[in-house]
Amino acid sequence: MKSGHQQGGVDTTHTKILITSLSAMVAESTTFPIDLIKTRLQLHGESISSSRSTGAFRIGLDIIHKQGPLGLYKGLSPAIFRHLFYTPIRIVGYEHMRSVASANNGSLSIIGKAFVGGISGSMAQVIASPADLIKVRMQADSQMMSQGLQPRYSGPFDALNKIVQAEGFQGLWKGLAATSLSCPADVVKTRMMNQAAKKEGNVLYSSSYDCLVKTVKVEGLRALWKGFFPTWARLGPWQFVFWVSYEKFRKFAGLSSF
Repeated sequence: MKSGHQQGGVDTTHTKILITSLSAMVAESTTFPIDLIKTRLQLHGESISSSRSTGAFRIGLDIIHKQGPLGLYKGLSPAIFRHLFYTPIRIVGYEHMRSVASANNGSLSIIGKAFVGGISGSMAQVIASPADLIKVRMQADSQMMSQGLQPRYSGPFDALNKIVQAEGFQGLWKGLAATSLSCPADVVKTRMMNQAAKKEGNVLYSSSYDCLVKTVKVEGLRALWKGFFPTWARLGPWQFVFWVSYEKFRKFAGLSSF
C-alpha cells in the first residue's frame, strides 16, 4: 500500500506546494493592477482633509499616463514572493490538517473545517506578512514616482534590507494586528505598512488604533472604505483564475480533485 504522501507514485505534498504556488502566481499576475490601484486609493489623501477626491479608473489612467502600462505592475515581485508562502500554507496546510483531523475524529463538521481553515490562514498570514509589507511599500513608491519623487527602494531585496536596518527585524510585521479584520482594517494595514520608520515623535501613527482614529478624524468615516471597489472587483477574478489553474495543474500532475 502506498504512503499517504504519495498518489500514483507522485510525492503529493511537494507537488501540491508547487502547483499551489504556480496557480497563485498566475492569479496574482492576472489581477495585480487592481491590487495596485486599491493600495493607491487607500493611501490617497492620507490625513489630508482637503485632498481632491479620486476613483479607481482615474488612478489607473494616471499610472498609465505617467509610468506606462508596466507601471501597473510595480511591486509584483514581492506580491508573487508572498504567495510562494501564503497560498501553499493556506491551501496545502488546510488540506493536511483536515486529513489529520478526519483520521482521528472521522469526517469534520462545517465548524471543524472552518476552524482548521482559520488556523491555516492565520499561520499563512503571519509567515507571509513581511512580503506583504514590502509589496505595499513598493506600490506606494509608484505613487511617489507619479509625483516626481525618487522611490525609496530599487527592488524587493533593497526594500527588505532597508526596512530591517531602519526599523529592525520586527518592522517586517508592521500592521499584522490589522490583517485579521476586513476592509476598514485593510486601509489601516496599508497605511501602517507604508509608514517608514522615523525619529520618535515624528511618525504619523503610533499604532494601528492611532491610525484608525486619525484617519476617521481627518478624512471622515468613509475613508475606511477606500479601495473597497477594487478589492471587491479583484476577489472574483483572482479566485476564478487560481482555482481553475489549480485544478488543471492537479490533473496534469496526476492528483485527484481538491
